[in-house]
Amino acid sequence: MEPIFEMEMKVRDYECDLQGIVNNANYQHYYEHTRHEFLTQHGISFARLHDDGIDFVVARLEMAFRSPLRSGDTFVSELALEQEGIKYVFRQKIYKMPERKVCNSARFDCVVVEHGQLCRSRMFDDFVKQVNKKTL
Repeated sequence: MEPIFEMEMKVRDYECDLQGIVNNANYQHYYEHTRHEFLTQHGISFARLHDDGIDFVVARLEMAFRSPLRSGDTFVSELALEQEGIKYVFRQKIYKMPERKVCNSARFDCVVVEHGQLCRSRMFDDFVKQVNKKTL
């Protein structure tokens, strides 16, 4: 799948472990920040949704670590989005810059829970179709 959104970030010192590389949990933070920025730029507010009883949540995630990031490294986090039944699948990658070397790749299966019940969301169904018609 082709990416539909990307953003550049920089590794901060406190995100690294004793080995001097980014701690594995921080990749999930980078990916989450990317998804939130993507949705925010498209007018979707998690706070507003939650206030309306709708939560968009991660149901499953897989990550593959390929090459470590270190303090001060600049990287690009990108995502693609598709729908598989009731799941909204974000396929995401992190590239170290400037060489654009793949550091990590991930798949996040997200679902919608409305007033405590797992459900299909017409809004998110339409959103996936809409954003996939556009390019970066």
